[in-house]
Amino acid sequence: MAAVVLLGAWLGLLIVGSVHTPVGPMDTSMTLRPSATGGTKINVSPLGALELDSHVAPIRLDVDVDRLDPVRSQALVENPELISRLQDEISRDVKEGATDLAVRSCVAVVVGATALGLVVFRSPRRALTAGGLALALLAASGAAAYATWNPKSVLEPRYSGLLSSAPSVVGDARSIISEFDVYQKELARLVANVTKLYEATSTLPAYQPDPGTIRVLHVSDVHLNPAAWHIIGSLVEQYEIDVIVDSGDTMDHGAAAENAFLDAIPGLGAPYVWVRGNHDSRVTQEYLAELKNVHVLDEGAAIDIGGLRIAGSGDPRFTPDRSQEDGGDAVERMAGIRFASSLRDQERAGTPVDIAVVHNPLAARETDGTVPLVLAGDIHRRENELLPFGTRLKVEGSTGGGGLRAVEKDEPAKVEASVLYLDRATKRLQAWDEITLGGLGLTSAEVSRHLAEENTPLPTPSPGPSSSPASSGPAPPPGEPSG
Repeated sequence: MAAVVLLGAWLGLLIVGSVHTPVGPMDTSMTLRPSATGGTKINVSPLGALELDSHVAPIRLDVDVDRLDPVRSQALVENPELISRLQDEISRDVKEGATDLAVRSCVAVVVGATALGLVVFRSPRRALTAGGLALALLAASGAAAYATWNPKSVLEPRYSGLLSSAPSVVGDARSIISEFDVYQKELARLVANVTKLYEATSTLPAYQPDPGTIRVLHVSDVHLNPAAWHIIGSLVEQYEIDVIVDSGDTMDHGAAAENAFLDAIPGLGAPYVWVRGNHDSRVTQEYLAELKNVHVLDEGAAIDIGGLRIAGSGDPRFTPDRSQEDGGDAVERMAGIRFASSLRDQERAGTPVDIAVVHNPLAARETDGTVPLVLAGDIHRRENELLPFGTRLKVEGSTGGGGLRAVEKDEPAKVEASVLYLDRATKRLQAWDEITLGGLGLTSAEVSRHLAEENTPLPTPSPGPSSSPASSGPAPPPGEPSG
């Protein structure tokens, strides 16, 4: 009976559970589909798709943009003032479409399960039971979706396809915070910008940065992958990056023979701030320090650049081949404690640091309470955490996709970087875009936008390194080595 109910309901939705409805200037198809995670997927062919974590339930809402109505879209493009009324029109269209979809889906699952029940059981009573159970299942799924509905999910969409090249589809960091306060407005803005994308056909609109936002590109663990420079250069141009911050492991062995790999950095189009990783030698550091537009930070040194004050400290280890003992996690924590002491000294001197940069997340945790934002790398995966004393820790994945060693794995490692948006007045993080590209031989692309919840106030700096907030209490779990 369970198999008949599930299969019949699915077949019913597949065959007749779709509605065609206009939404603003677009003709769309709305469909409910079985899903393990729920959410909403908006397919904007041929530009790509947007995925929203709108709800948690065993059903997913698929919205396919079938076509752009030429009359309605032309009127919208020629009369921008119509956009102000678009939110009411879209709200009405979506409500009507959702109501129609709910009714049609109920009919579809009942008919599908009942018809399949007749075929399998050859009993009208059992067939009707299957239909009733299918309807109850859909109702329960709808109740779960309603209970977990998240209207702000449109603030943090995941892009794929060509849309990953157009983060302006939902606006910049300031417009998100100041204008996207009501779901209907958010949806209207989304549809309006998709309309503009269609109008531009093959030419995607350029990203329009907010003049009040400082844009920082965080990269890490390039590991001698030459493709990383092309990716970084493209992101600098597209997002109009103010500063690039590299949290280390640019090399693999730190040998002088590798230094020519670094010659591409001055041409990336933005100031390059760098700290040493455990695969970068002093030879690497000295070579980089001589390059134009490169700023090497070590031993807590700070620089004012791009409207921010950034301090950094290089990794105390140099272990490219693991041929010698590196001191382990204790060395990283001690380096972090020394760095935190330097940050407190700068705070007392009246030159507080906006962003701290280290390579290893263990060292980064020791800075909790001394700086609003600390960046790290090393572990080849992203992490984001608001630490107990108010410092936000952001760990970047490998912008080099793990380097050439990625070919040794069954699945190529993804290429990852992040664009951070900071308020020019407060220097606090507003939002960030996580850019994820397919690894070697892959062409997938995804951009995921996130809003920064308000950081808690930083405590008054304590007088000595022994009282570093992160050094008290149980030690955090050790980071995964970058190998």
